[in-house]
Amino acid sequence: MQEKKQKLVEILQSYDSLLIAFSGGIDSALLLKIASDVLGDKVEAITATSDLYFPHELEEAIHFASELEVIHSIIENKSLRNGDFSNNKPDRCYTCKRQLFLKLREIADSKNIKTIADGTNLDDTKSYRPGLKALEELGVKSPLKAAGFTKYDIRQLAKAEDIQCWDKPSVACLASRFPYHTEITPAKLQQIRKAEEILRQKDFKQFRARHHGDIIRIELNEQDFMKILEIQTKTEIIRELKALGFSYITLDMEGFRSGSMDEVLV
Repeated sequence: MQEKKQKLVEILQSYDSLLIAFSGGIDSALLLKIASDVLGDKVEAITATSDLYFPHELEEAIHFASELEVIHSIIENKSLRNGDFSNNKPDRCYTCKRQLFLKLREIADSKNIKTIADGTNLDDTKSYRPGLKALEELGVKSPLKAAGFTKYDIRQLAKAEDIQCWDKPSVACLASRFPYHTEITPAKLQQIRKAEEILRQKDFKQFRARHHGDIIRIELNEQDFMKILEIQTKTEIIRELKALGFSYITLDMEGFRSGSMDEVLV
């Protein structure tokens, strides 16, 4: 771990100045913390906000950047207005990343910041991530990946660095809750956002609510199956999710798995 951290430090030291795409998740949080230690005021953070993310993610990002005393800017992610994105084709993430990081490039150039980086790690290269192509095309750096960090490594180093969100569940863009070729609309995003807030309030940690028209498919860690089937919890969830407009409430027997919508592409 120390060897990987030292390699990360050396990579960061090679940058004259750095703009980090900071989502508020653990990957970019660790990158921002180490970059702040190494580069001081030569590093800035930028967070995109839109209907594709949870409001509390932005609040947590603002709080974390403030604690580090890092310059932190907020911009709007306008991908939802792009038909190539909202039509939800399998390369949706490429469209979003390219549009977003082109904007970040404009901002970096206006501030004379030489390098843009994100929190991509080695594990991200093992799953379907069309957005990585856009980052490569635009010259965006991924220091964690270059230093050999996996998701497990990131959590362990974040814990050692006393980053409070070291064990925070992974959070993906809400567009990932819809089957490919299903149009993504603000109304549908609001449904899913509220559905996942209901699950979060029931104290489930790792989950996804997948939108299949009038059916909602809930993915949970298997150890939480008995919890969601407790009479009171089940009754409340069914009532609250039907109030959002879903006719059928289903529990996925395979449990939580990141990127389950990509399984049809195999």
